Amino acid sequence: MSMTTAMTMTTPIAALDIGTNSFHLVVATATKQGFEVVTREKSMVRLGEGTGDMKTLSKSAMDRGLAALKHMAAIAHAHSAPIRAVATSAVREAVNAAEFVRRARVEAGVDIDVISGVEEARLIHLGVLQAVDIPATSLIIDIGGGSTELIVADGPSDHYVRSLKLGAIRLTNRFFPSDHLHPAAPGACRSFVRASLAPSIKDIREHSPRTAIVSSGTAEAVARVAAHRRGERIPRNLNGFTFTSDELRGVVTALESAKNLADRRAIDGVESSRADIILAGAIILQSIIDESRIDSLVFSDFALREGLLLDTFRRSVPELDRELQVSSRTSVEALMTRLDDDPAHSRHVAHLALQLFDGLKDTLGIDDGQRFMLEAAALLSNVGLSISHSKHHLHSYYIIKHADMPGFRERDVELIAQIARYHRKSKPKNSHEAYATLNENEKHIVRSLASVLRIAIGLDRSHDGRVAHVDVKKKGSRIGIVTRARNGEDLSLNMYSARERADLLCDLTGGVIDVE
Repeated sequence: MSMTTAMTMTTPIAALDIGTNSFHLVVATATKQGFEVVTREKSMVRLGEGTGDMKTLSKSAMDRGLAALKHMAAIAHAHSAPIRAVATSAVREAVNAAEFVRRARVEAGVDIDVISGVEEARLIHLGVLQAVDIPATSLIIDIGGGSTELIVADGPSDHYVRSLKLGAIRLTNRFFPSDHLHPAAPGACRSFVRASLAPSIKDIREHSPRTAIVSSGTAEAVARVAAHRRGERIPRNLNGFTFTSDELRGVVTALESAKNLADRRAIDGVESSRADIILAGAIILQSIIDESRIDSLVFSDFALREGLLLDTFRRSVPELDRELQVSSRTSVEALMTRLDDDPAHSRHVAHLALQLFDGLKDTLGIDDGQRFMLEAAALLSNVGLSISHSKHHLHSYYIIKHADMPGFRERDVELIAQIARYHRKSKPKNSHEAYATLNENEKHIVRSLASVLRIAIGLDRSHDGRVAHVDVKKKGSRIGIVTRARNGEDLSLNMYSARERADLLCDLTGGVIDVE
């Protein structure tokens, strides 16, 4: 089942987080409040282990990863759950990432989306929102094996997002490579972390967060040790567990006092499987808390994988997708209103483009999942004019790609930006760097939607909305685009312009395009 296929609330899906330290699978069904878990699976793969600064995935790490993927794919298949899999720091930084992604597809049947740190942060924020209440102006901290994501947020709104190359495995490889602790290693690690944090801390302090929401393995490990040090009964689930910066400092001191790995494993609350990397992770967390001048920490049991689940449900289940489109549409309208000098023209182009889409989707082999993507690209195709008319299609691509677009996945923003980029001038080519990075399905979406958008723009060449309606009539290899004028106005200029822009659609269909 394709993730673009509409599903019902009872259709299970599988979210797979391919992390630097561990792989997490969650199979769940959607509810109005969020989701209901069917099953979970975790595998400690250590994909980023033993590779210096994680520039290469070792053969043994890839083999472990493939074995875990096969096992998790079998679990998802047993529940008839399509998989949405994302990979984070270890894969996105590795020079041989393409080999791992290819092997995952061929050997395990899993298509992996390698996401950026910013997209990772967006999904973490979405997951955390479902687990704990986020007090006004809080700092969300997610420390993974290879990277740390920082989000300053007020509830669902984020004010600052950053992904840093600070992770528990990465810094263990660098500062704590052996079972025995060198006396100078913790201080060296702490100095390195603070230097890496310096540019972000200034921005974080400007927002004055008083609470930190901490998620993922390092945070849970530290919270568990803090709970043991209190001498209280340890809850089965630590979600919502609150501790202080002083308690965090006590945990780090205890970890640093352990002279070797065996002593660290002996500390109450330290899990044997995480004992080797917990010190590096704890130093990262303590440094962020100290530098941000935060006193209170709250642990969230939800993070990336839960955010991935929710994001997928919202885009795949029609009832939930409608809610998401409200946020997405607001993002598009805000950007268009700010940068487009003629928004009425862009709205009318979008109106015509959607009519063409409805008439051509079967011919082009596209589905309703791409309809809103075309509308967004049409509404934003001219934002580049705010920079200059010359090459404004390229400026539009840059603006859309780097805009803050709540409600959209990062990959969707890239596709929308490329559709807008090809609304004029050159057709998509593999010699174009950004286009060449797309997979074949994404290239087909960009070509198809850009071909529709080009004609829609031609149909409003007069910028006055005189083409009131358009129909698509197919007869053999001929495609007729039938226009209807507003109040009987002359459409000759608009029809001529539409014919001039029909070359990409001709290429895709292999037919003759008539504009009548």
